[in-house]
Amino acid sequence: MRRVVLILIVLISVPALAQEAKKWTLKECVDIALENNLRIKRSFYNVESFRANLLQSKGSFLPTLNAGGGFTKNYGRALNPVTNQFVNRNSDAINSSLNASLTLFNGLRLQNTFRQSQRDVLAANHDLQKAKNDVVLNVVTLYTNVIFNQELFENAKYQLNSSQQQLDRIKKQVEAGALSISNQLNQEAQVATNELNMINQENALLLSVLQLKQAMQVPATENMQIEIPDLQLEDLVLEQNAEAVYKIALESMPEIKSAVLKMESANLALKANRGSYLPRLSLTGLASSNYSSVSNAARYQPDGTFSVGTSPIGVTAGNQQVYAYQANLVQIAPEYGQADQLKDNVFKSVSLQLSIPILNGLATRANVQRAIISKEIAEISITETQNTLRQSIETAFNDAQAASRSYASALKQVKAQEEAYRMNKQRFEVGALSVIEYQVSENDLFRAKSDLTRSKYNFIFKKKILDFYQGKPIEF
Repeated sequence: MRRVVLILIVLISVPALAQEAKKWTLKECVDIALENNLRIKRSFYNVESFRANLLQSKGSFLPTLNAGGGFTKNYGRALNPVTNQFVNRNSDAINSSLNASLTLFNGLRLQNTFRQSQRDVLAANHDLQKAKNDVVLNVVTLYTNVIFNQELFENAKYQLNSSQQQLDRIKKQVEAGALSISNQLNQEAQVATNELNMINQENALLLSVLQLKQAMQVPATENMQIEIPDLQLEDLVLEQNAEAVYKIALESMPEIKSAVLKMESANLALKANRGSYLPRLSLTGLASSNYSSVSNAARYQPDGTFSVGTSPIGVTAGNQQVYAYQANLVQIAPEYGQADQLKDNVFKSVSLQLSIPILNGLATRANVQRAIISKEIAEISITETQNTLRQSIETAFNDAQAASRSYASALKQVKAQEEAYRMNKQRFEVGALSVIEYQVSENDLFRAKSDLTRSKYNFIFKKKILDFYQGKPIEF
């Protein structure tokens, strides 16, 4: 029989051990959240988009180079591109070209656009860091809530166990006739109340764990337990006041840097648009060649000798025919093919192009006005971001001060309630205190411990937030 019981115990305990959840540290939770967060991924691709714009603005300083070519099949009367004469026969034609252009001056638009793209990339990187910071703060908040609810749940379990043990003692006293049945009923009601309180605390714990999972982008079915760090309050003193923390945050927070860079970018965009009022000077070069099948015949050149022509070129006053000397030709090639024609017919040109804007439908003026408005909005965004940061720091500092005072008060309250509960318990065990009075003392102690736990984690978290605004990493 004992062997059967032992086997059953093993069979029951093995699945429980196999299903034991991994304990997640704060760093692991933050790393998973940073890896899975979609806002961070969107910010990352936003950075890559601005990097592509920067690459394009760099390339604008380089000359453009384009090659082209074409083949034409002519039927009937057509223009010979080699001799520029019309021929009445079917023919083939090939043309090729290579052109290049380099902007020498365009009102410094290229330079200002390049500097604007540099600011945009830096601002996007700071926006990415801001997105990461928001995720870290959110995970730390939810992680702290889990720890807080875990301790409240443990306190509720302890209170339920204590009240259950007290109920067992009261039952024995009722059976012995030392207490009335009403004492037992009152204690049973207290046990039920404590059980309900424990269930509520467990529900709060499960909800906080679910919220943490959602922030990490992991399935709700993931079995998860949080590693409870050993959090100790070294002191209740805040090293920096709100104004000092704000000044430090102005130099370190990425949202401030991003807002300043975006204002600089808007200013450079304004300069670039104003450059459209100035003339544009560019250097262009062209090389082209062509081929025609009409010219594809045997090729001749003079051999250095001359002979009298066979056809008269005129008559004299004595009515005598006049003949001219003509160079004797020798064949040098049986045809004038594509390669030779394209080589011999090369045309090259270099030119300077000057464009002076006079009237373009007020497009430049409208672009400049929009750029001015964007700059004004960017300056407003800087002030708005600074105000938001200041308000967040002032709120966190005020909350930290309040939590510090609450913790000190709660600590005194717990010590007093523990001593009162210890004395009331002794009096109750000897029958000098009623069940109702004992239950009130027990409940007061539980509330005091809950308040102490709440103020403890609230102060730790608020102090960590102030450290974060000073550029310090959040670590437990």
